[in-house]
Amino acid sequence: MAKRELPFDRRRAGVLLHVTSLPGPGPAGDLGDEAYRFVDFLADAGCSVWQLLPLAPTHPAEGSPYNALSAMAGNTDLISTEHQSAHGLEDPSGLTAQQRSDFSSWGAAQADWLEPFVEYAALRELHDLAPWPSWAPGLRDRDAASVAEALAPLGDRKQMLRFEQWVFSVQWARLRDYAASKGVLMFGDLPIFVSLDSADVWASPEQFHLDEDRRPITVSGCPPDYFSADGQRWDNPHYDWDAMAAGGFGWWRRRIARQRELFDLVRIDHFRGLEAAWHVPADAATARDGEWVTGPGADLLSALVASAGPGSLVAEDLGVITPEVDALRLRFGLPGMKVLQFAFDGDDDNLHLPGQHEEQSVVYTGTHDNDTTLGWWQQLDEETCEQVRSFLVDPDEPMPWALIRLALHSRARLAVVPAQDLLGLGNEGRMNTPGTSAGNWSWRAPAGAFDDRLAGRVSELVAGSNRPC
Repeated sequence: MAKRELPFDRRRAGVLLHVTSLPGPGPAGDLGDEAYRFVDFLADAGCSVWQLLPLAPTHPAEGSPYNALSAMAGNTDLISTEHQSAHGLEDPSGLTAQQRSDFSSWGAAQADWLEPFVEYAALRELHDLAPWPSWAPGLRDRDAASVAEALAPLGDRKQMLRFEQWVFSVQWARLRDYAASKGVLMFGDLPIFVSLDSADVWASPEQFHLDEDRRPITVSGCPPDYFSADGQRWDNPHYDWDAMAAGGFGWWRRRIARQRELFDLVRIDHFRGLEAAWHVPADAATARDGEWVTGPGADLLSALVASAGPGSLVAEDLGVITPEVDALRLRFGLPGMKVLQFAFDGDDDNLHLPGQHEEQSVVYTGTHDNDTTLGWWQQLDEETCEQVRSFLVDPDEPMPWALIRLALHSRARLAVVPAQDLLGLGNEGRMNTPGTSAGNWSWRAPAGAFDDRLAGRVSELVAGSNRPC
C-alpha cells in the first residue's frame, strides 16, 4: 500500500478566506454555490490549501469566531438555505428513511458534545440570550432536575437544534469532499481558549478555573505587544489543568478529534499558551497586570498529537515566544508560522525574515489580525520600505504582489496568502483589528472577485515558486 501523502510532504500554496467572507446575496457567505466556486478558483490557481477561521457558532453581538458559543458545534448561520432545500433537509419531519437513519446515527456519535450544547442553546434562548452565569442557580449550576423541568416544554426546539447541527455537518462534509476531489485540503483553526458564555464551560465547569459562583478567577490575554500598548484582555476563563490532567485530557482529545473530522490540517491558535499563558486577574483594568503561569506543555501536546494524527497540526507561535515554547513545538515536530509583515524591524535575526524561515513552517504575507499588505505598505516609512525592497524578488514590482511573490518563494513548505491581498485591497479589506470590538469580522469579497484572470495570475506565480497543486 502506498504511503499516504501528508500536507507538509511537499511545497504547497494556499489562500486564507473565511466562509463568511465569500461573496453572495445573503448577509454573509455560506456553504452554498460560492464556496464550491472558490474551491474551483483555488484549483485553477494552483493552490491546494484553503485556510479558514474557526467554524464555531459566534456570539451575535460581536461575531468573533474566536469567542464562540461552543468549541465543538458548527456555526449554523453558515448553512446554505438553497442547498438545504435542494437536498430535502429543510425540516426533520420531511426526511427520507435513509436521511432519518443518518441523522440518528450522527446524533448518537456526537452526543457527548451535542446534547450539552442543545441544552445550553435552548436554555439560552429561554433567557433571551442572557449569559449562563446570570441564570437562576439551579440552571446556572446545571442541576439535573432544574434543567429537565425548564426543558420539558422545549422538546421540539431541542430536536431542531440537533437537526441544524446535522445539516451543517452534512453541508460541510459535501464541501470538503468536493475540495478533496479537486486536490484542495481544508485548513482549520482551533482557538486555545473558549468563551465563558459557552456550552463547554456551562456543562463542564470543573475543567475551568472558576470561583464558587462560577466566575473566572483569572482571564486570558497577552502582555503589551505589537498590537496593543496595554496588552490584550480576551476575558476567556483559564483551564484547571490539574483537573484536566486527572481526566487524561479527555475534553481536549475529543475537541481535537472533532476538528480533525472537519479539517485536514488544524492550526492551534496561541500555541504558546500550552507552555505558559498570561493570567490577568478578573478585576484588573488592563492586561498589563497579568503574569505568566505554566501550562501542561508536553503532557497535553502528547494527547493532542495522538488524537489528531501525524502531520495534521500547526502551531501559531506568534507573540512572546520563549526557548521553552520553541522546544515544545520542535519536540513534537509541529510547523510554526512566519509572517512577512513582522519581518522588517531592522533586526537581522528576526525569525520572520525570509532567510530565517524553516522548511517545516507556514509563511504568510499577513494573517486575519494584520492589516492587508497594501494597507501595511502604505503606512511604512521610507526607510522601512527600502529595507523591504532589499529582500524582494523584484524590487520594482508593486504591492501587494511583491510580498505575495516573496512569500511563495520562501523555503516554507506552505505559503498562505489572505484573499484580500490577492484582490489588492487596502485597509478597507481588513478582517480584524486586535484590541478593538467594533467593525471586525464583516469583510466580504465582491461578486465575481475570484475570476479566471486572477486564477491565471496566481497560477503563474505558484508554478514559478515550485509549488505544484
